Amino acid sequence: MTYHWFLPTSGDGHQVGAATVTAGAARHERAATVGYLAEVARAAEAAGFAALLTPVGSGCPDPWIVCAAVAQHTDRIGMLVAVRTGFALPTLVAAQAEAFQAVSGGRLALNVVTGGDPAEQRAYGDFLDHDDRYARTGEFIDVLRRTWRGTPFDFTGAHYRIAGGGLTAPLTEPPPVYLGGASPAAEAVAARHADAYLMWGEPPAAIAARVARVRALAAERGRTLRTGLRLHVIARPTAGEAWAEADRLLAGMSPERIAAAQARFRRMDSVGQARMAALHGGSADALTVAPNLWAGIGLVREGAGTALVGSYAEVAARIDEYASHGVDEFVLSGWPHREEAERVGAEVLPRVAAVAPVD
Repeated sequence: MTYHWFLPTSGDGHQVGAATVTAGAARHERAATVGYLAEVARAAEAAGFAALLTPVGSGCPDPWIVCAAVAQHTDRIGMLVAVRTGFALPTLVAAQAEAFQAVSGGRLALNVVTGGDPAEQRAYGDFLDHDDRYARTGEFIDVLRRTWRGTPFDFTGAHYRIAGGGLTAPLTEPPPVYLGGASPAAEAVAARHADAYLMWGEPPAAIAARVARVRALAAERGRTLRTGLRLHVIARPTAGEAWAEADRLLAGMSPERIAAAQARFRRMDSVGQARMAALHGGSADALTVAPNLWAGIGLVREGAGTALVGSYAEVAARIDEYASHGVDEFVLSGWPHREEAERVGAEVLPRVAAVAPVD
């Protein structure tokens, strides 16, 4: 299995903060300077994480620029850079990837983001509906890969038209492409074009069903597909200490913050966001939705809204359980990100067993 960490490019602190827009977000105590992000990156690198995931969208800085800067302060850890389709031509992104590979020593991976908030999309100038955005994402990845081959090509699709495109030489280390999304449109695009399919944390049975479904779709196309799970982690020496920390985070979420965040989530057309919201229903009354799986994060944070909560051994066992259902990669995080990278790397990951997938 492969483990990644999260790079809090909009700021960090001891409370649950938003990754992009500020609806519901706690005030960031630690500014996302290059110096501080480099500290997080070096902590994650020392802890054994393979790469750092960055967010993209309103309220966070451009991930290309930030990750290029942070890469200069690390030696080995990869950069899982988020790219929003529709905001830049895939031919340009292909050239940016070529440059990033050169300056980072081949440490780039791409997290292709389609977008799930129509209001945010329109603010950037994008007026496509949900399924059309995913259709564009499929073309985007197709053109991206053709460009990396370094031979001239033409392409005519519904969203992109290329004449004589291609890099001047083949990209020797094309970055792997990650793609998330819970809708049928997202699964179809991932099965056809992605190297890895990312999901937000849901109960194990739901994740098992999604893994089986998307891998079957990929197999129909003669492809294999890795799967990844995005989760927060609240792990402590004992279960009691971990749940006390979850209670502390919940106490920091005012009713006003929760209401502002939930109002924003309701206007989104993201199926994944709807699934996160359905786990808690906007209420703090019943947040444990599976053994050691807590939905409290999603009361105020968009996107990944669940955390594994428990003792070090319990959290490791839950990771084992997800791995047994076919999850290959885990993208983890916790507040503050520097200290929690150290904790999870030292105390949780060594306790994870090597497990065989369930048939």
